[in-house]
Formats: sequence, structure tokens, C-alpha cells
Amino acid sequence: MPSPSRKKAKRTSTRKPAAAKAKVKTRSGGRRLYTLDVFLIGGPMSDEFHGKAISRTIQIYGDQTLAVLHRAIFTAFDREEEHLYEFQLGKGPMDPKGPRYTPRGVVGTDEHDAVTGHTEDTKLDDLKLKVDRAFGYWFDFGDDWMHQINVVSIEYAPAKGRYPKVTARVGESPPQYPDLE
Repeated sequence: MPSPSRKKAKRTSTRKPAAAKAKVKTRSGGRRLYTLDVFLIGGPMSDEFHGKAISRTIQIYGDQTLAVLHRAIFTAFDREEEHLYEFQLGKGPMDPKGPRYTPRGVVGTDEHDAVTGHTEDTKLDDLKLKVDRAFGYWFDFGDDWMHQINVVSIEYAPAKGRYPKVTARVGESPPQYPDLE
């Protein structure tokens, strides 16, 4: 199966690739390499960014942690200042009642808000992700930058090269702190 084309990187978050193309490559020696489309779906954006597709395609090894994925997304979207974040892996991309992974020190407020695991300890392979799976990434609990992450492909790749890496960029990144006036 060829690697995802640029056209795939530009698809909207509501469209899924054809099932025939959604296969995991067989093991040929190496580590699992995930290709993820990360769509910006909400946040304090000025009018010039509303309604525009803004996404990044990131490749990351399965033995890398969610903390590493966070850092890759942070850099890919040109963020300047760190804030709290979490990954949400419930029934839909932004399901806060599903499994939640946060940095150490972030705790839930009740049994429905419990943290499942820590991003520093949880590897992508631990999540048992499948192609076409969508999950959420929430950055900055005050400004609420919301992202949907779609698993585009999972393949076995030789253990060479530097990952994670951004392989496609669609749209300009809105400023982290926009002047909304």
C-alpha cells in the first residue's frame, strides 16, 4: 500500500478513507509507524481562520509516548507557550467520559473525570489503535484548542530516521493568542 497521498492529508475530518485502503501493512522487520492526520477543530481563532481546513500529518513510532505526540502537535501548530493537555479516546474524538491520558499531576474531579493514564508512560502501541480510529487532543484548558486525530495508516518501518515528523501541512496555524478585537 503506498503511503498516504497529499490528497488524503487534505480531506476533512468528517470523511473516512475507503475501507479497502485501510489496512495495516504486514511486519517486515522494524517498529510500528503511525501516520496521523491532526485537524484543528476548535479554539479562539480570529474570523480569518474560521471555516478553513487546518491540519498536520504526523508520523510517529508506536513505541513513542503520548507526551512525544503532544510535543509534535505543539510544534506542528506553531505553539509558543506550554499548557495542560489531554488525549481523549472515548466513543468519539472529544468524548471526556472515555479513557483520558494527561501529564502527571493532572487529576480528575470525580469518578466520571478520572484519568486513565499518563502521557509520559503511555505509548501509542499501548492504545491498540486501528486505522480509521479518531480520537481527541485538547490543548490549553482555558482557551480550549480542540483537535481531532485520525489514524490514517499503521505500517512496520525500519528503525531508522527521526520521528515524529510532520509530513504534510494544510492551512496556516492560527496564533496561540489571537487578538480577537
